[in-house]
Parts: sequence; C-alpha cells; structure tokens
Amino acid sequence: MILIAHNIRSLHNVGSIFRSADAFGVERLYLTGFTGTPPRKEIAKVSLGSEDRVVWEHRDEILPLIGELRKSGYAIFALETGPSALPIDEITGSKDRIALIVGNEVSGLEKTITDACDKTVEIPMPGGKKSLNVSVAAGIALFAFGRK
Repeated sequence: MILIAHNIRSLHNVGSIFRSADAFGVERLYLTGFTGTPPRKEIAKVSLGSEDRVVWEHRDEILPLIGELRKSGYAIFALETGPSALPIDEITGSKDRIALIVGNEVSGLEKTITDACDKTVEIPMPGGKKSLNVSVAAGIALFAFGRK
C-alpha cells in the first residue's frame, strides 16, 4: 500500500502519518504539495524515528503522481467525506495494490484530485462530529485497507 499526504499543514500531523505508515507497513509515503518533509524537529517529535524507516518522497504535483501510480497498477482511493463517498468498510474487490490519499486538515482534497481517483471513501462516524484529524483518519483507513 502507498500513502499520499497532500497539503498537510501541521508538521505534527506529518509526524503522526509517518508513525502510522510505519506501523501498518506502508510501502512508500508521498508527501505532496506543501506538506512538510523531514528533517524537522516537529515531525521527529511525533514520528519517533518512523521518518527514518518509512521510504518517502516529496512531489510538488499530485495529479501526475496519481497517473504514474495508476499506470503501475494501483487502485487510487481518496479519503474524503461527501455524498459520493463510500463507507470504507464496504469496499470489496480492490486490487492488491492500493494508493490512499489524505488531504488538508481544513479543506480536504480538491475536486480535481477526487475526480482523478478510482473511488472516494469515508470512515463511518455515527457520532455528532463528522470529521477526524487527518492523521487519525489516515491511521484508521490504513488499518481498514490492511484488513482487506
């Protein structure tokens, strides 16, 4: 599985995403757009060394990356809320190779990005709040996809 963190503004969230990527055996983490990259003390504080274990790469542009991954046989999933999003626990028949995209803490993923994906998935939330911190959501989604 590949994880793409796009336009993440908090370096602490980036560190947490590294830690979850390490815990769930992510093949490669792409940090795209303005997402911060190591070495940064804020990332290291939360990642606890995961930034040294997870293979990562920075890309300015995400759409060409999505195209590359699709050509390499990856199914591309956007993690985003919305009326067209499918509950993540209902996804079946996925390819063995999955790329998951998580986005900005405030604005999420742009429509051009979700349109470029094979599917948009969301984490069902029966409570009053209908969103999660991006790093928490990434960890839950990695767990869910890892079980499939």
